[in-house]
Amino acid sequence: MYNKIVMHHFSKPKNIGEINNADGVGKVGNPVCGDIMWLYIKVNKKNNTIKNIKFKTMGCAAAIATSSMVTELAKGKTIEYASKITKQDIVNELEGLPPQKIHCSILATEALIEAIYDYLTKNKLDVSKHIQKEHERIIKTPICK
Repeated sequence: MYNKIVMHHFSKPKNIGEINNADGVGKVGNPVCGDIMWLYIKVNKKNNTIKNIKFKTMGCAAAIATSSMVTELAKGKTIEYASKITKQDIVNELEGLPPQKIHCSILATEALIEAIYDYLTKNKLDVSKHIQKEHERIIKTPICK
């Protein structure tokens, strides 16, 4: 069902854990499948890059693999760049997911957007129209609390 890259990110996930005193935290969930993701970012405020990123995910192999991959794609990148990582970017880097597991890549991008939004609003920084629009869409979706 899963390819070698997905299984590698599931069995040996990158950037797993929490960041104490994170600059931004995103939490999203899918009440249908039960997946829940928390994503933590630490930002270098001088150049607005993500200097550290970690995740905790309760879910299936695809949920863990997509969480791991989104952290790899965002680490070291600017907030603006990271906010534009798409589900397709994650799927491409994982070299595919079964169609019924694509929603996991969506959750991973949503967790990242929410962590970025949290960072920007806590620090009273400008929130781009793209991030604001995504945040508003995400909060309308039921989340596992």
